[in-house]
Amino acid sequence: MLADKDRIFQNLYGTGDWRLAGARSRGAWDQTKSLIDKGRDWIINEVKESGLRGRGGAGFPTGLKWSFMPKESDGRPHYLVVNADESEPGTCKDREIMRHDPHLLIEGCLLASFAMAAHTAYIYVRGEFIHERKRLQAAVDEAYEANLIGKNNIHGWDFDLYVHHGAGAYICGEETALLESLEGRKGQPRLKPPFPANCGLYGAPTTVNNVESIAVAPDILRRGASWFSGLGKPNNTGTKLFCISGHVNSPCNVEEEMGIPLRELIDKHAGGVRGGWDNLLAVIPGGASVPCLPATTCQNLPMDFDTLRDLKSGLGTAAVIVMDKSTDIIRAIARLSYFYKHESCGQCTPCREGTGWMWRVLDRMARGQAEVREIDMLLDVTYQVEGHTICALGDAAAWPVQGLIRHFRHVIEERIESYSANPKPDEAPVLAEASQ
Repeated sequence: MLADKDRIFQNLYGTGDWRLAGARSRGAWDQTKSLIDKGRDWIINEVKESGLRGRGGAGFPTGLKWSFMPKESDGRPHYLVVNADESEPGTCKDREIMRHDPHLLIEGCLLASFAMAAHTAYIYVRGEFIHERKRLQAAVDEAYEANLIGKNNIHGWDFDLYVHHGAGAYICGEETALLESLEGRKGQPRLKPPFPANCGLYGAPTTVNNVESIAVAPDILRRGASWFSGLGKPNNTGTKLFCISGHVNSPCNVEEEMGIPLRELIDKHAGGVRGGWDNLLAVIPGGASVPCLPATTCQNLPMDFDTLRDLKSGLGTAAVIVMDKSTDIIRAIARLSYFYKHESCGQCTPCREGTGWMWRVLDRMARGQAEVREIDMLLDVTYQVEGHTICALGDAAAWPVQGLIRHFRHVIEERIESYSANPKPDEAPVLAEASQ
């Protein structure tokens, strides 16, 4: 298990003071100016050497992403935008940072913005996060009052930070849709190229990073890249916040090393699977958008980007959703399918039409009111949606369905055969209110 001395989020559970004094007692804002004095290139190289990969789901190297920003300004301002639109079902880590350790995020914004020559940063907060936004804004106000940020601050880098409250649209978690929303337009993804590093917010160079990615940066710079890269596994370094929910005895958020075995994560931190490990049916390892994995693959499963990718799933946001054998796995995936249908912005035809079609077929399969040949037809449609949309919402809608068919085809077939033997045409849909 991760040693307490290596924990970055020391107030994850809100047992300490979230305000500036409490944050400073835990090491925040310590020698920040000396880090800035080392220069932009040093900061970017240190983050590169640490091996930090984006904590928002994609796992792209953070230091490399920062280096894409232009070295010199062409007259346009540079911007940092922090994606706090945490709307992935099962994911609840960023809200804990904003509630309990907001100054880690604010200090990270200053350091990251300096590294990318940005004097302004925006934090885009999910619409449902009312309390978190108020807490974060109070911390930002504290930082201004202490002259840690703002014009002529004590760190020598003029820097303004704005907290922007979204309106609760899942699609705004996609970086270019977030930028559209931030500019006051409908949240719909943009075609790329141009990429945000060249033409982002207000047409200026912009980097969009996840809350956790930015919040860990100050500790990496203070403790050194070698400390962070010494935790976890090669190419999957450092610590990670895991959100464990579903059929466990003690759902929780926990900071652990990358690569921790899934069973250790569940047994030691979440009190084990409800009914014991042998009662495990499946796990969604990285938030609702990644394919589920059956219990047979979970015994010695390291929780890292590469291992889960090789299993045709993903670490994503590290939101572990545990399902025991009481779960109707078809109905569970149908419910997720409805979520993606509901949240599609409708801009791309494969997503606009495909998400609804997939949900309707899964809804019938959950009741057994389908034919076996439709299973392969459904799988074929997921491949027509995946990779054929502007943003990754199409992929997110397709992957849970692919995981269901890959590992639980036999359950679908048995459901269809059972219904054929004993039809119940009046059985309610998976989401009765949605089908009216």
